[in-house]
Amino acid sequence: MASSSFPFSRRRLLTTAGIATAGGLLGVGTARAISAPSSYTPTWSSVDQHPPAPEWFQDAKFGIYFHWGVFSVPAFANEWYPRNMYNNGSNENNHHKSVFGDPSAWPYHNFINGARDKAGNWVQFAPKLKSAGGNFDPNEWAQLFADAGARFAGPVAEHHDGYSMWNSRVNEWNSVATGPRLDLLRLHADAIRAKGLKLLVSLHHAYNFTGFYQWVPSQSTTTLRKLYGQLDRATENQLWYDKLKEVIDGYQPDIIWQDFNLNQLPESQRLNFLAYYYNQAIAWNKDVVATYKDGFNTRGEVFDYERGGPADIQNPYWLTDDSISSSSWCYTVGIGYYSLDAMLHALIDRVSKNGNMLLNIAPMADGTIPSGQRSILLGIGDYLRRFGESIYATRAWTSYGEGPTKMGGGSFVEPRPGTNRDIRFTRSKDNTVLYATVLGWPGSTLDITTLNSNRINLGNLASTQLLGSTAGSYINLPSRTQDGSALHISMPSSTAPFSAPAYVVKLSFNGQIPTLGSGPLPTTWVRITNVTTNLALDSGGNVAAGSALKQWNYDGSTNLQWQLADLGNGWYRITNRTNSMVADSWGNTANGASCMQAAWNGGNNQQWRLNNLGNGRYQIINRGTGTALDSGGNTTVGSNVKLWSPDSSTNLQWTITAV
Repeated sequence: MASSSFPFSRRRLLTTAGIATAGGLLGVGTARAISAPSSYTPTWSSVDQHPPAPEWFQDAKFGIYFHWGVFSVPAFANEWYPRNMYNNGSNENNHHKSVFGDPSAWPYHNFINGARDKAGNWVQFAPKLKSAGGNFDPNEWAQLFADAGARFAGPVAEHHDGYSMWNSRVNEWNSVATGPRLDLLRLHADAIRAKGLKLLVSLHHAYNFTGFYQWVPSQSTTTLRKLYGQLDRATENQLWYDKLKEVIDGYQPDIIWQDFNLNQLPESQRLNFLAYYYNQAIAWNKDVVATYKDGFNTRGEVFDYERGGPADIQNPYWLTDDSISSSSWCYTVGIGYYSLDAMLHALIDRVSKNGNMLLNIAPMADGTIPSGQRSILLGIGDYLRRFGESIYATRAWTSYGEGPTKMGGGSFVEPRPGTNRDIRFTRSKDNTVLYATVLGWPGSTLDITTLNSNRINLGNLASTQLLGSTAGSYINLPSRTQDGSALHISMPSSTAPFSAPAYVVKLSFNGQIPTLGSGPLPTTWVRITNVTTNLALDSGGNVAAGSALKQWNYDGSTNLQWQLADLGNGWYRITNRTNSMVADSWGNTANGASCMQAAWNGGNNQQWRLNNLGNGRYQIINRGTGTALDSGGNTTVGSNVKLWSPDSSTNLQWTITAV
């Protein structure tokens, strides 16, 4: 999670051995990126040269990981049970006292070592393999992940609780020395890779010693202080690195996923980890991915949104981790699940916005995956088997889509099902095929307003097809018309010809997909006015480069007049009439950063996409940062214009009027 104020946090590492596409499986031994350096040193200037999202990762789209560990045994509240059982008066604390005893006499490590509860039942995290008479079969898990259409998968190898699910030499609290007496990470890694998937390993241990066990009393022995994050900070910082190094050396993960609070670690240790991981990947001759919520950056790593994603297309490539349940990341008694449509439509939406989705499941402590979770995974897999050509190995288009259902907008935004008026776009990597996925059967006519004649010339559109009910089958849709309101496609019937959670229309072009414009925009000087404040975008006149853009009452001044120059591929230069400088994000990705102005240099920070919201309103989104021009709702004349992650607020909406 993003901060300790949220009750649920978990992160893990994912890796995939091969990427299945509509045309087959891509090789496991994928060649390393040509642009990658030959070695890395622990400096930002060096590790920032690491390609953050290799092609296999961008092709993969969907992965699975799982919160399964000691915290699964009490099966109460959520995976933060180890923390909250010590918080006197909390629900977890009251439950623990009722079922097990006071934490002072029945501590968390009893779940590891084994002890009897108040009813006399033996309680321990000790799953047994099916071959030994238990319910845990890592090969069955891996097969389920493959059947679900995942292209990478892996465990939470250590959560905040400090318990390592591998054969650790640096942490005696591990699954080989205690509990199951099994190297669980090894079992998962071998099974997952045997199914042709990349291996992800998720590690959340930065929070173990930076706040998780805040209510645990001081422990009496070094080994207990290690479990409960009570060693001195220098020792803890080294242990954080040593655990990562063990996982890297022993299991060669393709993805290392880490949870929050990395920025609480010394910068030198973070850099040591990145340099070591990337250098080992060179020795393995493969491209790897390191994800983060804080402490790294998008130049060499992939940013992860927890339970959410951006409201619009976000560059560079990103990841979200979400869970199959709204209530907990680990199994609890009475756990509820999101619907198949909500999870699948969330995946489709995130792919359309230039991201991957990592979906968490919650196995029971004994290794059973509940049937409700299996059903959702198999439903996703059924869809991806049939319509995967519109997901795997695609790329985001100029527009992510259209429709009434807004999805994303940051972290902690619940997945929700779309409607038959919601459309999401993807395109083939060679930019000759555009897929329009409708999140429900549209009826006898599909109207795609984004593809109206004012925005796109479809003169080279060769064919329009509906992806059929089985992979590789198509239904031709020859009847189509385009006017100023939409592209109108006649569908086979008013009712769906087959059942599916979403339907895909494939538009194939002779040559490249035409450039999408923002509609009939003025070609002369314009006034750009914020919807919330009714103030106009203002350069401030003949000011120095690096000056912030402001808002002002429109008075006809050339300081308030701008020219939109079409750069192609949907990007625009926004030039002021008084000083000839252009709007420039300066590469600052922080929400609330001021938008600047500078002389034109052609950089991505000076290029903007005009996201047409209808009713004459636009979001103005920077190519370099993915953030949008934002009034902040500040009606004060002369207030700075800021940048913010795109959401539905009218603070981020502007009208464009010729002057």
